[in-house]
Amino acid sequence: MLKVENLHVHYGAIHALKGISIEVPQGKIVTLIGANGAGKSTTLRSLSGLLKPSEGRILLEGKEIHKLAAQEIVSLGMSQVPEGRRVFANMTVRENLDLGAYIRNDKQGIQEDMDKIFLRFPRLKEREKQMAGTLSGGEQQMLAMGRALMSRPRLLLLDEPSMGLAPLLVKEIFQIVRDINTTGTTVLLVEQNAHMALGVADYAYVLETGKINLEGEGKELANSPEVKAAYLGGEE
Repeated sequence: MLKVENLHVHYGAIHALKGISIEVPQGKIVTLIGANGAGKSTTLRSLSGLLKPSEGRILLEGKEIHKLAAQEIVSLGMSQVPEGRRVFANMTVRENLDLGAYIRNDKQGIQEDMDKIFLRFPRLKEREKQMAGTLSGGEQQMLAMGRALMSRPRLLLLDEPSMGLAPLLVKEIFQIVRDINTTGTTVLLVEQNAHMALGVADYAYVLETGKINLEGEGKELANSPEVKAAYLGGEE
């Protein structure tokens, strides 16, 4: 569904991504793990059109998208939940969700999807008219995910969804990622929490200083001594 070929990204003189290639098959959960500064968020920002690569290709369902504007990429069926949630603090929960559907004109479909979001995230329904800035971190993460789903993406990009959340909430968020995937949405997940990410992923890539260091099935990498030592607190 998504194919990245030999992607290079520069920030001025800094060579942030050094020729990475990844593939996200339809209907799967693929995760990109790595330490802070490895290039994970840079990869997602490139995929969603917020950064232009200096070399390489990004293909969504066979179509080159790396030269397109971010809003055009959304209309092709890709949506991102950014790092740090980035909800609109001075707008209500409902208004944030409405903004997620900005590329759509089907009022009935938008309302149906809004109802589905409230069913999936009951806490958002309870706080529908509340300002997003007053929500807890976990609720803001749910809102950011709900907002992204309002564009009916076929591919959902998640950037560090567990960041700053209590362990119980992290479990809940990852269960929601699984649920979203089982309803047919393909997921590319970027995470520092390697243990949780590898637990849900069909396939995983390990990114180190702008290069893919390891790749394999999620369970396989979770049991790899190299990954255990670097990301999972050493050998058990």
